[in-house]
Amino acid sequence: MTNTNPIRKGFVFKTYEAPFQSPFDKLFEIFKELITHTSGDFDEAIDWLRELDKEYKLTTSEYTIDDFIEDLKKKGYIREEIDPDGNGGMAITSKTERAIRQQALDHIFGQIKRSGQGNHKSKSPGIGDEHTGDFRNYQFGDALDKVSITESLKNAQINHGIGDFRLSEEDLVVEETLHKSQMSTVLMIDISHSMILYGEDRITPAKKVAMALAELITTRYPKDTLDILVFGNDAWQIEIKDLPYLKVGPYHTNTVAGLQLAMDLLRRKRNTNKQIFMITDGKPSCLRLPDGQYYKDSAGLNPYIMNKCYAMAQQARRLHIPITTFMIAQDPYLMRFVTEFTKANQGKAFYTGLKGLGEMIFEDYETNRKKRIRG
Repeated sequence: MTNTNPIRKGFVFKTYEAPFQSPFDKLFEIFKELITHTSGDFDEAIDWLRELDKEYKLTTSEYTIDDFIEDLKKKGYIREEIDPDGNGGMAITSKTERAIRQQALDHIFGQIKRSGQGNHKSKSPGIGDEHTGDFRNYQFGDALDKVSITESLKNAQINHGIGDFRLSEEDLVVEETLHKSQMSTVLMIDISHSMILYGEDRITPAKKVAMALAELITTRYPKDTLDILVFGNDAWQIEIKDLPYLKVGPYHTNTVAGLQLAMDLLRRKRNTNKQIFMITDGKPSCLRLPDGQYYKDSAGLNPYIMNKCYAMAQQARRLHIPITTFMIAQDPYLMRFVTEFTKANQGKAFYTGLKGLGEMIFEDYETNRKKRIRG
């Protein structure tokens, strides 16, 4: 094992240690990072952990890597598994998958305060529980628990005087609240071969963003929905639990197939607020023809493929589905394509590297909630 592996580039070790961090917790933080980089391969992650232990002295004679593995078993983070060939081994559990998503959320989004309510505010007054500070006269059908007792009593005193105090329907006022609604998001992740080209691991940050977004929505906005799909030569949906195991394949980039699947998923959602987030680093280079054959062109931006992409962007626009593209690559000709694609959809595009990708997606997710959710 050499130091040229891209995994090593993802770690910066410092002498500082968190106070009161147990040996298990210290190793578990690193293990979760490694298991993400290795796409869920337990043996490879442990091999890397042993290498890092040799270099950075992560363990002591009182607590070794083998002790750590035993604790992973006892705590339910790994389980024994038999592969199709009958060979035994260890695999991570759903408990570990959840811990990885939580770590991704903490690392990418920082000190996010998670709320049990899980709803988003709109700019339109309606039935909700987010108070605006504005009052209006009571109307038949208003919930009694929305009546402001203090303001209503004040009106009764003004209207009838203290000597003849009485409370009538005309005195009642209701505090306005903001209606809360749902948002349905589809996150598209490019898994074409270019996501690991040129010595840069682009798929792992994309996975982390997806895991963090999934954890954010399920914990802070549980009434929202998040569907995740990947696209290469074709497009297919994956479950949140599949994210740690996601790998790049020997694929071209069939952006059209990804957009078609995304819109199909969103058509099934009853709520009106819908959006697509697309993480990609490459140009569209593939289409599936009606006869099932692939039309591929990696040489440059193919006009036929480009026009199909523009048509899909326009179709999403007609369905009131904005597309936000997070373009990892910054080649001028690819940026021009994304600009035209964004114009066709009237969506948004961010031309960014890997650094700050998660923060950008989180901020845009929050901004879109405020802008689009209606009463």
